[in-house]
Amino acid sequence: MSKPVFRTVAALAALLVSTLAVGIPAASGAPPGEAPKISWSPCYKKLATEINADMAMLGQPEVSYECASVPVPLDYDQPNGPTIRLSLVRLPASGPEAERIGSLFVNPGGPGGSGVDFAVFFGPFAGLELGEQVRESFDIIGMDPRGVGRSSALKCFGNVGKAVEVFPWAAYPISPEEIEAQIAGDALLAEACASGTKRPSEHMSTANVARDLDLLREAVGDAGLNYLGLSYGSFLGTVYANLFPDNVRAMVIDGVLDPVAWTNEKAELPFSTELRSDLGAGAALQKFFELCDATPGDGGDGSCLISDGTAGDAAARFEAIIERLEDSPLEVFDPFVGETFVLAQQDVIAITLSILYNPFDYYFLGELLAFVEAGAPPADMGAFLRELETETALVSKRGFPQYDNFVEAFPAVGCSDTRNPTDYAVWQDTGIADPDPYFAKIWDWASSPCAQWPREDEDRYDGGFGADTPSQVLVIGNLYDPATRYEGAVTVSELLGNAHLLTVDDPGHTSLGINSFCAGEATGDYLIDPDESLPDFCPGLEDAVGLNWIDLGSPPPDGDEPTGLRVADQLRHRLLPEISYMP
Repeated sequence: MSKPVFRTVAALAALLVSTLAVGIPAASGAPPGEAPKISWSPCYKKLATEINADMAMLGQPEVSYECASVPVPLDYDQPNGPTIRLSLVRLPASGPEAERIGSLFVNPGGPGGSGVDFAVFFGPFAGLELGEQVRESFDIIGMDPRGVGRSSALKCFGNVGKAVEVFPWAAYPISPEEIEAQIAGDALLAEACASGTKRPSEHMSTANVARDLDLLREAVGDAGLNYLGLSYGSFLGTVYANLFPDNVRAMVIDGVLDPVAWTNEKAELPFSTELRSDLGAGAALQKFFELCDATPGDGGDGSCLISDGTAGDAAARFEAIIERLEDSPLEVFDPFVGETFVLAQQDVIAITLSILYNPFDYYFLGELLAFVEAGAPPADMGAFLRELETETALVSKRGFPQYDNFVEAFPAVGCSDTRNPTDYAVWQDTGIADPDPYFAKIWDWASSPCAQWPREDEDRYDGGFGADTPSQVLVIGNLYDPATRYEGAVTVSELLGNAHLLTVDDPGHTSLGINSFCAGEATGDYLIDPDESLPDFCPGLEDAVGLNWIDLGSPPPDGDEPTGLRVADQLRHRLLPEISYMP
């Protein structure tokens, strides 16, 4: 980034309205020891009151939340040894007890995303997105994974000001000076997290989170796990299905990471390169160009301001913008801090990638590119970027209202799960033959902290991934996902012994809130009955309802009721901060 204030990423501190007080084992994947007892108590009462006003308008059941803090083994090799605590929230099923199926555990991804925040915001809307019977039949439970958020959290810094010092000024490095700054930031993070015991940093692999999940499944009294995992949460689901295949009742993984690429046993390239998310982002950008050319910029609502309607115009103008910024970055006056910065080529690529996660925001991407193309004055550019943050729910790293430990949690999980080179020359030149011209470098460098990360988890899971579960696993992949590309869903569906692949013809990261009319409905039907016959393909928005994403994403008229797709739009903006696996 040109300056940290414009390093736009999904706001991982979206909730933060309150806090809670609070390898494969040699013989078996089963976690030893007895399941903990969970004592639930009411929580988030004020927030529930606010949400219930929306629920009444939407004709949905009232919500009330219950929270708990549960001890689990720090190290499953020592089941009677030290413990850490997991923070949980539960939204009880709205239907009669006699019709209750069980608990639905949800994980939003990250790694480092808060399952508590996700359950609090998603749970009330589950009936709209997945069908009323899901809301009636399941307690929806979110867990902050070990080391994350409100659970016993790994914290290497005293406050957010110290934490963000690990981020260099460039969104990703190109010049020697920027690369030097990136390496220095990684070293600062490694040094801060190496000092002291830093529990539970050596026990934060996905395999240990899966073991926690199985203990909690037993603790809530479910014979089989019901699970919805998004983005990185798909890897958690895949690992659980392979560690505890007989304990799966229903599992949905949406926005799927290729587990072989993620674990990256060869370690010849960074794991973030092996995932080839750059190709997924490139496909999403091309889809945006196609939508943009179909809704040319005539100045009215719903028009794409970076195309004249000629096929290929949006792509050509984007290429020209990026080339011009390489030598001539824009000056930006940020009214929030009263300082002038520059908007560089890397910044526009990073912001573009962020917006590609959510097709509801594609209209705003056209606006952004039009501002940059026109060389808007510094004050106008700064005011627009601040407005963009509000409209798209994006904030800068410095925008965190309080210290969130995503800075440490992402590498503590990601670097524990994966193998990576230690020579930064590989990050500078990966040697892949077909890099995406815009997004390869930002995804390459997403994993650079792993080059110096000082901790390992001996109990990480490194494969295989072919377990056969009693019920089919529902694997959902968007054709144009800019983070977890569609090929990851195909790979997992082929690796697992009993899986069903659902292909979604839409852009964006995960299908949740994007394709409720098909993928959402199929997910709900499956959770109720895992033997349900499922579709193989879900049409996109245009084929289903005749709307272009850019037209839909334009600002609604005053007084427009938040129903239907407008509710999905609002839900996506609330949930993306937790779903995002993003550099």
